[in-house]
Amino acid sequence: MSETRLRTVAVTGGNGQVGRGVLRELADHGYRTVNLSRGSRREDVADGYRRTDLLDAGEVYGSLAACDADAVVHLGMSPSPDGTPGHVTFESNVMTTYHVLEASQNLGIQSVAVASSMSALGAGFDPDPVRLDYLPVDEDHPSDPRDPYALGKRVLEVTAEGVGRRNDGPTVSTLRFPIVADDEWIAETFVDADRSLDTIRDAPYYHSVRNTLFAYVHLDDLARLFRLCVEADFEGHETFWASAPDTTVDLPTAELVDEEYPDVRVRGSEFDGYESLVDTTKARELLGWRAEESWRAFES
Repeated sequence: MSETRLRTVAVTGGNGQVGRGVLRELADHGYRTVNLSRGSRREDVADGYRRTDLLDAGEVYGSLAACDADAVVHLGMSPSPDGTPGHVTFESNVMTTYHVLEASQNLGIQSVAVASSMSALGAGFDPDPVRLDYLPVDEDHPSDPRDPYALGKRVLEVTAEGVGRRNDGPTVSTLRFPIVADDEWIAETFVDADRSLDTIRDAPYYHSVRNTLFAYVHLDDLARLFRLCVEADFEGHETFWASAPDTTVDLPTAELVDEEYPDVRVRGSEFDGYESLVDTTKARELLGWRAEESWRAFES
């Protein structure tokens, strides 16, 4: 898809943090946008809004047809498993994605970008330590999901792969990303806090951040990647990792690996700075995307 020609992009879950960021990014690049969300509208960026239960296939078809979308960014699913039974979380991840993809193909929508998660790796909310074959991880690293949230994210990726194999199907992207940070969150959580490894190890969130490889991504960078995905014209389905260029720890990455993942093989060049443990080469090569925002730039 070309950004020089005005098109309509439907964004499911546009009320959320990532949804609002994606809507702003699309608006800044000349797209007409429509927010498809279940609740009342909580943003003022989109050109249109349709209250839509994404677990209802008929409502999804109806809303996408009514807004005459050329592309869809699908974010409208459970952001975490907190507070919902496992089967509800799994259903939200999987069935909303199926409905969006099925409707998109039948309505002739050209491109769909879907929010997966770093959890698809088998990280994030799982109570067990993440299982790693090598670092940095990339799209070829084995996926090992076990908890309902992670299983749902992996199943939605498989669903996207299947739809991508269909004749005349849309271009489909699934994006794996860690915790999303905006400027305010970075200032409070990173810049104004002790980011030493010892302090993080003593924090209640240590298991989660270790499982997600001390990774994060700035909202602006992630929103730009979603835009590039809906503009892409490759055939079928592709998964992309998204991550900031560095870790959340005030410790060189080589030392971090020695401390936290001493038995994991390091592939490629040795770390010589604060590099991320997530390899985003594929997004750079296929989409021209590179993360630009680092919390370390806020320190001054």
